[in-house]
Amino acid sequence: MPKPLDIHIHPSTREFMVDAIGPYMAATEAYFHTRIPIRTEEEMARELADQGVRGVLLGWDAETNTGQPPIPNDWVARVVRDYPQVFAAGFAGVDPWKGKVALREIERAAKDLGLRGLKFQQSAQAFFPNDRRFYPLWEKAQELGLIVLFHVGMTGMGAGGRGGMGVRLKYTQPVYIDDVAADFPDLRIICAHPAWPWQDEMTAIAIHKPNVYIDLSGWSPKYFPPALARDIATRLQDKALFGTDYPFLSARRWLDDFARLDIPDSVRAKILYGNAMRLLGLNPD
Repeated sequence: MPKPLDIHIHPSTREFMVDAIGPYMAATEAYFHTRIPIRTEEEMARELADQGVRGVLLGWDAETNTGQPPIPNDWVARVVRDYPQVFAAGFAGVDPWKGKVALREIERAAKDLGLRGLKFQQSAQAFFPNDRRFYPLWEKAQELGLIVLFHVGMTGMGAGGRGGMGVRLKYTQPVYIDDVAADFPDLRIICAHPAWPWQDEMTAIAIHKPNVYIDLSGWSPKYFPPALARDIATRLQDKALFGTDYPFLSARRWLDDFARLDIPDSVRAKILYGNAMRLLGLNPD
């Protein structure tokens, strides 16, 4: 049986925790009720291996809006290559405001670095996905066969800080992704996290648009709204993907709580690895 495939892993190293989101870390840790040590690459890989999962390592670039440096996509690609037993794939971080530079980076990430997707966090990057200024990004991703992962719903970034530290939730309402899914029907889209407070809207989009998937990261399954728990066992069973939001939530915690949900074993296998493997084009171990 394949290992659970975690579609949503952030680095727990300095590249992400200090360089990319350092000013927001205290608020994020408070939101998740955790304290996270800065790990080396080897320590990160060992921790994930010890928890019995493989995963997708996510890049990050919100430089234009936050002023913080990105995680270099070369670094993401190298870590994926160095620890193939832990990382099944990597997604590039792309700042949508960088225009032609962003387009060139998408092409380089796919053709030179071998990354399989793109990661966006609209509240951190301050943009709406359906803003037509950014449509060349989705056109390029569709052309290259890349998966695009968008954040939806609440974010721990800036949560509880004065003015939310300037982070605006309006950008992560799922309905703005519906336009992208309609206008780019061959673009595979992952909407990350239970989309509270817009979960019903997110479910409707995932049902309506064949190219939209949801990942279940950032929330312990213990706290899934009843409608979400019911829907992933039934009408979303081919669309839902296991994800943790590591290092903010551990695989062990997520999997233990997921085991307590009333979900048929055949559906459980789809969510834990089957759907993600199909989406990534991976063969079973």
